[in-house]
Amino acid sequence: MTVMMRTEIVFLLSTLCALSTSREPDPLGWLYRRSPGHQYESLQAETTGWTCPEECDCPPSFPVAMYCDGRGLTAMPNIPSRMKYLYLQNNAISAISDSALSNATNLVWLMLHHNQLTSDAIGEKAFLGLNGLQRLYLQHNSLTRIPTSLPRSLRDLRINHNKIEKVTPDDLEGMDDLTMLYLHDNAVSDLGRSLAPLKSLTMLDLSSNKLTKIPDGLPEHVNQLYVEYNSIESLPENFLSHFSQLQYVRMAHNQLMDLGVPTNTFNVTGLVELDLSFNKLERIPPVSTSLQHLYLQGNYIKEFTLGSFCSTIDPTSFSKLRTLRLDGNEITRKDIPPEAYQCLRLVPTIDI
Repeated sequence: MTVMMRTEIVFLLSTLCALSTSREPDPLGWLYRRSPGHQYESLQAETTGWTCPEECDCPPSFPVAMYCDGRGLTAMPNIPSRMKYLYLQNNAISAISDSALSNATNLVWLMLHHNQLTSDAIGEKAFLGLNGLQRLYLQHNSLTRIPTSLPRSLRDLRINHNKIEKVTPDDLEGMDDLTMLYLHDNAVSDLGRSLAPLKSLTMLDLSSNKLTKIPDGLPEHVNQLYVEYNSIESLPENFLSHFSQLQYVRMAHNQLMDLGVPTNTFNVTGLVELDLSFNKLERIPPVSTSLQHLYLQGNYIKEFTLGSFCSTIDPTSFSKLRTLRLDGNEITRKDIPPEAYQCLRLVPTIDI
C-alpha cells in the first residue's frame, strides 16, 4: 500500500470519527440507522417532517424534490414544507384550492403542465405565500385567464397552450424579475400595455394567438420576440428601434404586406435572425448588414433588390448574411444580379 493511499485512509477515518463525536446530528446517520426489524430506514421516514405522500417519490439523495408526475392524480397531494422542487405534470389535476400550497412556502419550481386545470377551479389565493417561486409551468391546461396573486419572484412563466383571451396589467404587475414569458397557442387578441412593466423580460413568445397588431409598450430589453401564426397586417413606425438587445424576430405566417412595413423597419443594428416567411410581401425589405439569417420563403417577391442588403458595393462593408431563403416566391435564380455575390459574400447558396 502506498504512502498516499495510507494517508487518504487515515484522513477518511479521522473525518468519520469527528462526525461521530460532534454534537450535531450525524449527517451520515441515515446510511446505517436500523429499524427494530433490522431494516434500513429511508431518510423520508425519520420524522414526520420528512414524510412523503405515498403517491409520490421523495428521493433521499435529493430531499427537497417531490416527484408526482404521471401518477394519475386528480387532486393536489400534501406537500411537506421542506420541498423546493415539485413535479406534478402529466396528471389529471383539475383544481388548486386556496390552501393546497399553503404549506409549500419554500417552493422554487412548480411544474403543473399537462393537467386539467381551469381558471374557475384555481383559488384566488392559491399562489399567495410562494414568495420564492421562480419557475411556474402551467402550459397545456384549460385556463382562460392568468391566475391571480402570482408570485412577484417569478423568472420563468409558461402558460402556453391554454385558452387565454385577455391579459391585463394587474395580471403581471410587479414581476420585475420575470425574464421568460411563454404565452403562445392561446386566444389573445390584444395585450394593451400589459407587458410594459416587465423590465427584465428577455424572451417573449406570443405565437399562435389572434393578434392583429404588435402589442404596445413591449419591454426594451427583449432579446427574442416571437409572433408567428397571428394576423398582423402592419407594423408601427420604428417599432424595433427602442429595443436595446433584440437579436431574434420571428413573424412568419402573418398577413404583412409591403404597405404595412415602413421603410427601414428591419434595418436595425444587432439583429441576428429575421423570419418573415409566409406573409404577403412583394419586395425584400431593407435589412442591416449585420443580419445573419433572413427567411423570406413563401411570399410574393417578384424581384431581387440588391439595395435591400447593401446600399453600395463596398469591400469594407458588406452583408454578413449566412442564410437567405427566397424559395416559394415569384423569382428564379436568374433574377439575381451578378454583383449580388460581391455584397452577399458569406452566403454559400441562396435558396430560391
